[in-house]
Amino acid sequence: MTVELHDLQPHEGATRERKRVGRGIGSGKGKTAGKGHKGQKSRSGDRTLPWFFEGGQTPLHMRIPKRGFRPVNKVEYSVVNVGKLDELFEPNEEVTPEKLLQKGLVRKNRPVKILGDGEITKPLIVKAHKFSKSAKEKIEAAGGQAVEIS
Repeated sequence: MTVELHDLQPHEGATRERKRVGRGIGSGKGKTAGKGHKGQKSRSGDRTLPWFFEGGQTPLHMRIPKRGFRPVNKVEYSVVNVGKLDELFEPNEEVTPEKLLQKGLVRKNRPVKILGDGEITKPLIVKAHKFSKSAKEKIEAAGGQAVEIS
């Protein structure tokens, strides 16, 4: 016997008829439609959230501390350490944000900041939006240049 699409049915007892409320006294769910009498929960559009009313207790959203702020103009940098530059670039090569993006070291559309973790032995011309003090010192000590771009 083959099973055809038109033969498919849910198992016995797997589905129920939809409860049609407010359809007359004979249905058993007429008049107030199973919602009792008056009050917020009997109205249409009732969508009280479980944490809204806590029975006289101060609600949770008022109890928790509200501190700090999120600065609107905060600049998020993609950071790269000088140790990584030493591994991935050849001596006297120019390092730009575009080349760092190609090598997968930074994210798209973010300014680049070079940090001083690791050692650098090759002279590199590094162009970035920002440098930490130690990174700038290490690049220049290796005979390279640290050029800030805007």
